[in-house]
Amino acid sequence: MDSKAGVNDEWLDIESLDIEAQGVAHRAPAPGQEGPGKVVFVEGALPGERVQVQVTRRKNNWEQGSVTAVARESAQRVRPLCPHFGLHAGACGGCKMQHLHAAAQVAVKQRALEDNLWHLAKVRAALVLPPIHGPAWGYRHRARLSVRHVAKKGVVLVGFHERKSRYVADMTVCPVLHPLAGALLPALRELIAAMRARDRLPQIELAAGDDVLALVLRHLEPLDAHDRQRLREFGQRHGVQWWLQPGGPDSAALLEEGTGPAQARALAYRLPEFGVTIPFKPTDFTQVNPHINRVLVERALRLLDPQPHERVIDWFCGLGNFSLPLATRARSVLGLEGSQALVRRAEENARANGLAERTRFEACNLFEIGPAQLRAWPAAERWLVDPPREGAFALAQALVQLHEAGDWPLPRRIVYVSCNPATLARDAGLLVHRAGYRCSAAGVVNMFPHTAHVESIAVFERDACAKPPIAAATGV
Repeated sequence: MDSKAGVNDEWLDIESLDIEAQGVAHRAPAPGQEGPGKVVFVEGALPGERVQVQVTRRKNNWEQGSVTAVARESAQRVRPLCPHFGLHAGACGGCKMQHLHAAAQVAVKQRALEDNLWHLAKVRAALVLPPIHGPAWGYRHRARLSVRHVAKKGVVLVGFHERKSRYVADMTVCPVLHPLAGALLPALRELIAAMRARDRLPQIELAAGDDVLALVLRHLEPLDAHDRQRLREFGQRHGVQWWLQPGGPDSAALLEEGTGPAQARALAYRLPEFGVTIPFKPTDFTQVNPHINRVLVERALRLLDPQPHERVIDWFCGLGNFSLPLATRARSVLGLEGSQALVRRAEENARANGLAERTRFEACNLFEIGPAQLRAWPAAERWLVDPPREGAFALAQALVQLHEAGDWPLPRRIVYVSCNPATLARDAGLLVHRAGYRCSAAGVVNMFPHTAHVESIAVFERDACAKPPIAAATGV
């Protein structure tokens, strides 16, 4: 149980930063104690700093708190750009690292990737890839903003939640959002305040394509003519699309015509190196950061290095973010996804890009895949694996079983794109220690600057004589 929290006068030296962007320190050891004292996790502190701490949680083996004073400041500390970032009451919880220099953030994430691979799986990559990073501001082209009408104060709040709170932060700007969306926050607050259904509008989801910004309004009751007209006028004035979502994500539909030129434009993003355009709906899963996604796709394909005569399987293929570029390089691509609806969308996108003859998409339960199902598909020389946070445990286990059976040709090279270093490490342990692979390269992808989210990419190979295009890929 937590014991009484409070301010401790002891000065602590911050040794490192954990994956939640908390400084890590140790108290002085107790009399007679060997080794370091109790570990303390300190919000707002950076490595190399000497700080005092307001303790908010105290357990037998650790404490947690926030900085109250800094006697020695890190050279990597910077002034946060956003006025809503910080440790103060009501601070926005969307970012955790704005006080740390952007280059240092990337180094922290690289260390997190390497630590997870080694401590959880005893795997070290033969080559550490240069990190993929890009714009630190205005990068977020997808976001879900909470909406709350505070009747007692007569205001509407639109934004992310406060730090460690269910309350919506009182935000007027957001420099990480798509620039148009970030600038619209005050106007959105005024819009919702003027709508009759303002107490029944819990969220606005934004999605930006290359040419248009879409806003999806979740509403818990049908909107009347007055509120619909307000949305139309807002769309015309600010050049955005409105979608209405009365139920789950699949219920989202474009507001009827009459909201201006933006309404006629389809949401899509381009991967110009491959001549591919991928249409999507605002509630579809697409990468939050399109600048990084373009570079990620290019690097993944260079690392995978598909040849014109080879087959490739794209696991967790989604709308075809990797499948369609792969189809411009390989003989054929099999894209696998858990939803039949997504499969149909991927097929539509393949046809729209003239790649239907070189692609095939199928739906299956990717979290219960086994050796028998793998044997049912044509063997492929190369795999692209891009799972959700849960990872690809069943797939890695199936490869272990097929390796032990020795009667099926395993892929020679796997490129694994991960959004969770812990599940990547778990799956890497199976591939390396039990399925005959080696980890030839790994590196981080800074998809979410200023947050603790770690995206990464890793390469696994079976043929020790293979000559992966690592040198070319590291130049991306």
